[in-house]
Amino acid sequence: MTQLKTTEEYQSIARQLTLPSKAVIDGEIRSALSGATFSTVNPANGEHLADVAACSSADVDVAVSAARAAFNDGRWSKLHPSARKQAILRLAALIEENALELAVMESLDSGKTIFDCQTVDVPETINCLRWHAEAIDKIYDQVSPASDGHLALVVREAIGVVGLVLPWNFPLLMLAWKIGPSLAAGCSLVVKPAEETSLTTLRVAQLALEAGIPAGVFNVVTGGGAEVGEPIGRHPDIDVISFTGSTDTGRRFLKYSAETNLKEVVLEMGGKNPCIVLNDVRDVDSVASHIVNGAFWNMGENCSAISRLIVHEDIKPALIERIKHFASDWHVGDPLDPANRVGPLVSSEHFSKVSSYLGQGEPVLFGGQTSQGRYVHPTIIEASSNDARPAREEIFGPILTVITVSSLQEAVAVANDTDYGLAASVFTDNGKRAMRVARALKAGTVTVNSFGEGDITTPFGGYKQSGFGGRDNSLHAHDQYTQLKTIWLDLSSDEEGV
Repeated sequence: MTQLKTTEEYQSIARQLTLPSKAVIDGEIRSALSGATFSTVNPANGEHLADVAACSSADVDVAVSAARAAFNDGRWSKLHPSARKQAILRLAALIEENALELAVMESLDSGKTIFDCQTVDVPETINCLRWHAEAIDKIYDQVSPASDGHLALVVREAIGVVGLVLPWNFPLLMLAWKIGPSLAAGCSLVVKPAEETSLTTLRVAQLALEAGIPAGVFNVVTGGGAEVGEPIGRHPDIDVISFTGSTDTGRRFLKYSAETNLKEVVLEMGGKNPCIVLNDVRDVDSVASHIVNGAFWNMGENCSAISRLIVHEDIKPALIERIKHFASDWHVGDPLDPANRVGPLVSSEHFSKVSSYLGQGEPVLFGGQTSQGRYVHPTIIEASSNDARPAREEIFGPILTVITVSSLQEAVAVANDTDYGLAASVFTDNGKRAMRVARALKAGTVTVNSFGEGDITTPFGGYKQSGFGGRDNSLHAHDQYTQLKTIWLDLSSDEEGV
């Protein structure tokens, strides 16, 4: 079990950190070609953290050229699978050695609580890399059924140069979700972290060089969407883009692909995730605890967060009271205080967006406050219907919208009445009913009597406008970074009897 430290100890670690600020391209830690930088700040107090390299399309070109050269000469792509496995395992071990440093760095850069960084994000990052590393030499190709005169092989080949575009809400963990299977496949990478949260990605890239991952294989280009993201999306020598972020930005990557080399695009985007609670549940405290965690974990800055509570009218009063009870324990404040579960939102712009959902006329059942800086307190809003603005739009903050229903059929209809389909959950004590609802919900992940996303062994991705093109996690994650090739051998012979 992770041993948490005191606020003072975390603050002391923060003061001693050497924060990375330069891009990592072709094995070198370098400034942007233009010399430009941008400032990254601590969301908790607005204090300046570092001046990070503000790269441009010229830097992207250098990084892609380095990645292509590395892929073509086979320094990584043609290594024996066991050799790639050992290098990724060394990277995971180095992350583990530097886990405390990375947890504090992540908290400073993103506003995430140190509690989450140290107990969830960093351990799961390490686990993800180890899992995909161990899968490298255990994924087998296939031999198809063929006639006596033929042999047909179906083999996987690394797709080539991969552009990985990361979100700001889980910088380390989303990095691991993408580099784990792509490095395992033998690809070379050009990674763009979110402009708001670049530091831990840069640090992991430095550790990758230390782990023996060859120069040119793991490149990190920092900067804005227009300056770096779009050039990656349009680059003719990138074979696939894997993007996690907003639906609007995902649309742009499809456009970039269509207008250039038709590179493959894998999208994991927004969600407006329903949580159905039926009137037969008996352990209301357990249900309420899961809902609070699902709605307010990571300040609600989570694409799979419980955003809509669709609750049967018979159980609603008791459930809302217990949700309020558990939510009152989610303290708001300094993210380096391990007692706090809710930190600041990542930026002033995002704070303005999330807080705009407060005071709009819908009854506030709990919370509704903001604090100086970028803090939005856990909030519960009652919506008159699923057409209300808080029930339709992805808030991406600690605001739970409650919608009352009178039947199972109505609950499922309301749950599916959305453009999104990333995650959903259902709470019921009737096993058959649970499976019927799980099958009826249009979502990539459905949890029963719990909130969650599965684990590293289960694929994660969505339906509808929540994304398509591939899945993160599980062995299925390797598919988006490989091509399938059929090799057909003619074994027919003129020799008799052979």
